[in-house]
Amino acid sequence: MKILVTGAAGFIGYHLSKKLIREGHIVVGLDNINDYYDVNLKYARLNELGIQRSDAESWNVLSESDKFKENFTFVRMHLENRDELPTLFRNERFDVVCNLAAQAGVRYSLENPEAYIDSNVVGFLNILESCRHNSIKHLLYASSSSVYGESKEPVFSIADRVDHPMSLYAATKKSNELMAFTYSHLYGVQTTGLRFFTVYGPWGRPDMALFLFTDAIAKDNTIKVFNNGEMSRDFTYIDDIVAGIEILINKEPAKENTPPYWLANIGNGEPQSLMEFIEAIEKHMGKEAEKVFLPMQPGDVPRTSADTSELQKLGYKSTTGIDRGVEAFIDWYKAFYLSK
Repeated sequence: MKILVTGAAGFIGYHLSKKLIREGHIVVGLDNINDYYDVNLKYARLNELGIQRSDAESWNVLSESDKFKENFTFVRMHLENRDELPTLFRNERFDVVCNLAAQAGVRYSLENPEAYIDSNVVGFLNILESCRHNSIKHLLYASSSSVYGESKEPVFSIADRVDHPMSLYAATKKSNELMAFTYSHLYGVQTTGLRFFTVYGPWGRPDMALFLFTDAIAKDNTIKVFNNGEMSRDFTYIDDIVAGIEILINKEPAKENTPPYWLANIGNGEPQSLMEFIEAIEKHMGKEAEKVFLPMQPGDVPRTSADTSELQKLGYKSTTGIDRGVEAFIDWYKAFYLSK
């Protein structure tokens, strides 16, 4: 298939693009390469896909990869661009769209709310309109476990009510699900919302806990442990996330789904406490972290726990435990940052 992956220079988008390329799909990667975090990491991911930085810096121009010349191209573009994005869709005639581009981060949404509306709401509307007018067979889009807010349920199910987002980031993800439902209902666009649960692994974002803790330990700095460590997360390794997306890309729409709208939790299904997570980092870094215990941050939630039973019916199974996943990240971190 010919697949558009937005957010291709991002953490999940990079890994998904690499896997789809290796599976023989034709992939067009799109990213605006914003400076929310170090752009050098984003360019390095693209370089792994064969795209040189000098090519990736050009706006609205498709750049061919050297490494995957037959089936990968990249374009730097904003989702909010109402002229260039529809033109890209008309010219490239995609079969499937995986919209992973978004302004990420819960805490940053307290500082810069406008960025979340521009990218996550206006940009997503442009994606929906482009899919509607170009007969896209299937739109998959990144939602988030954050839509569950402070759910009191033992596990978070796609059948749960999610009416109380605790951050603007979560609210924009919930709005994406509502917008997708409307387009599925009105125009028959097949949509699948991907509720990701705390994704981690090599090439991960510098604003995520695993990176922050590892980097602080490497530099003998203190680490901030929020809610006094009384938190748990359904930490999900990046390879398991990509495996779940691949299953859903190939999923046949259920005949009883009218409109053709679906949601999926992609998680590990075995939540770990924050302190257990930190212990795994300390083990593989070979030193103990100096911890500063702090109260809960605004917009954060104490726990997440994924019910993946619906996805398991399609063959999904999370296979990477915390110890092995953290070790893989730290091996990458040391090679990328400490060996230079």
